[in-house]
Amino acid sequence: MTGIILGAAGLGLLWSVMTIGVFLTYRVLDIADLTAEGSIVTGAAAAAVIIAGGGNPFAASLAAFLAGAATGLITGLLHTKLKIPALLSGILCMIALYSINIRIMKGAANVSLLRKTTVYTEVLRLLPSAANKDMAAIAAGLLCAAAVCAAVYWFFGTELGSAIRAAGDNMKMARSQGINTDNMIIMGLALSNALIGLSGGLIAQYLGFADVSMGIGSIVIGLASVIIGEVLFGVKTFRRTLFSLVCGSVVYRIVIAFVYKLGMPASDLKLFTAMTVAAALYLPKLTKKWAKRAKGGGGNAVG
Repeated sequence: MTGIILGAAGLGLLWSVMTIGVFLTYRVLDIADLTAEGSIVTGAAAAAVIIAGGGNPFAASLAAFLAGAATGLITGLLHTKLKIPALLSGILCMIALYSINIRIMKGAANVSLLRKTTVYTEVLRLLPSAANKDMAAIAAGLLCAAAVCAAVYWFFGTELGSAIRAAGDNMKMARSQGINTDNMIIMGLALSNALIGLSGGLIAQYLGFADVSMGIGSIVIGLASVIIGEVLFGVKTFRRTLFSLVCGSVVYRIVIAFVYKLGMPASDLKLFTAMTVAAALYLPKLTKKWAKRAKGGGGNAVG
């Protein structure tokens, strides 16, 4: 049981970087960006090819970050310069990335990283001899998630970050303040998918392979983690929100691990995830209804 929790926690921390990326488009920019399903594979493919060729795993992780940023840049240009709706821009980029990802992996549908040096083998060298791959994933995931949260928190406190938030909150008002909203959207999408690409690179190293289909359903997983984190841990401040995103990702992975333990077929995972997101989205509205009924009932009783 402990092994299941540790494995789920480690994987959840790696996915939390992707969750933060999804949050930036879904909440900050108010855009449903489906590029994520392609950019996570792009990051995984870029990292896997470099590592398989004998490259440094940390340099490979940086390449995954940059590759993800490139995908977000393309989506942003499609949306702002060609005036294609944001949702359709993400879909077009996601479809195109399927072919591009196969080209990155040199025509193969997957790249194996078995017996290759990854970030986790490097981290294991610094840990006690009793540590295993799950402990290495938790250590690396904590460091990466903390670094990403700190960087995102700092960035969105700067003038540029505030401009991106203003563009997502009220585009007309942002334009009236002299903000180039097109540039802000492009930068926001690039940053979001850069984090998603980095997450893909780290996940590929943990799993030991990169596969062209590993991104299917990833946007729903990201949204599930966002909603779960917001519902369970709150969003009173931006710092609290970032913390809730990381915790939501870990909680989601632990829930999935226990569902698997109970015997749910792997083929039902996507259905379970979709139902989880639907329930989490409806929960705040249901809570408000209960609160109104309780308040109304109390008022009648007093009267």
